Amino acid sequence: MRVLKSRSVKPRPISKLLMKVGSSRCYVSSCRAVLLPRFGGPEVLELRSDVPVPDLKPNEVLVRARAVSINPLDTRMRSGYGRSIFEPLLPLILGRDVSGEVAAIAASVKSLKVGQEVFGALHPTAVRGTYADYAILSEDELSPKPASVTHVEASAIPFAALTAWRALKSTARIAEGQRLLVIGGGGAVGFAAIQLAVAVGCHVSTTCGNRSINRVMAAGAEQAIDYTAEDIEAVIKGKFDAVLDTIGVAETERIGINLLNRGGHYMTLQGEAAALSDRYGLPIGLPVATALLLKKRIQYLYSYGIEYSWTYMRADSEGLHEIRRLTEAGKLNIPVEKTFSISQVREAHEAKDKKTILGYSFLGLPPLY
Repeated sequence: MRVLKSRSVKPRPISKLLMKVGSSRCYVSSCRAVLLPRFGGPEVLELRSDVPVPDLKPNEVLVRARAVSINPLDTRMRSGYGRSIFEPLLPLILGRDVSGEVAAIAASVKSLKVGQEVFGALHPTAVRGTYADYAILSEDELSPKPASVTHVEASAIPFAALTAWRALKSTARIAEGQRLLVIGGGGAVGFAAIQLAVAVGCHVSTTCGNRSINRVMAAGAEQAIDYTAEDIEAVIKGKFDAVLDTIGVAETERIGINLLNRGGHYMTLQGEAAALSDRYGLPIGLPVATALLLKKRIQYLYSYGIEYSWTYMRADSEGLHEIRRLTEAGKLNIPVEKTFSISQVREAHEAKDKKTILGYSFLGLPPLY
């Protein structure tokens, strides 16, 4: 994963940055943010210094960002993925993950306080993302930051880990002693899934590239298959109770289905709702996607006796708190490969596009005052 870290800036008087909300809470009216005014390559991203910060809704929290991750969804959205949803809403602010401090809270927020260090992630369809000095998240999208990690390390975790959590805990309901296959364990979601499953007591096998073999084995996988050099089906012995397919192409779907026990769960991150909506428009694309998903569920249930699911990240306060607990215990981490300043956001996206960095990258955002 990549992180953006900005260079130090000249301190500004607090009075120029903050205004009152209610009787005691402070709130900013504008801040720096990276905008996406149109879809395209990294060159379309624009860093602006005076982007308005919306008023908080009753359950929302204003977070002073210290680090935000750049994940694959960001680069796909920048290139036009989900345009049927997002194009009418341009310009957007990209970014899902954030780690920072609470700058302000709305009236109904009870579990967090101003000044507290937090981390969390927005829903995939959020329009105002985290590539900004100040991000807005709902209370259930945030948790106290694990004390054992830095803001950069913390900002790599929530979106990927919550995506894996939803698949493994909410959908497959994995339990101790079960067997899990993670297709694509070298990516952030796959790597998080390995660690979450190992923490439960599952036996985990995974596929990945050669560069990730040592990393996934160190994370607790019992078997790691180099998909570039080995025949996955010939190497893997036995069948699995659940398969999480982070690649989601026809071949990996076929392999995953064939390796499942009856009663098992196949879950893919590559659901077709957004792609079909982009191709045909929302009025046609969503019903077509719904029909396709239903067809596959019926087909695989009757032919193989398995459950088939498209899985997405959703806010889960219980899951985020468990993720925090595992992180503090040293049982969950996402590798940080490189940090960038917020002014280098184009370079960061270019590196992500070219896959010159194996793990996550980040934007860092130091204090303005």
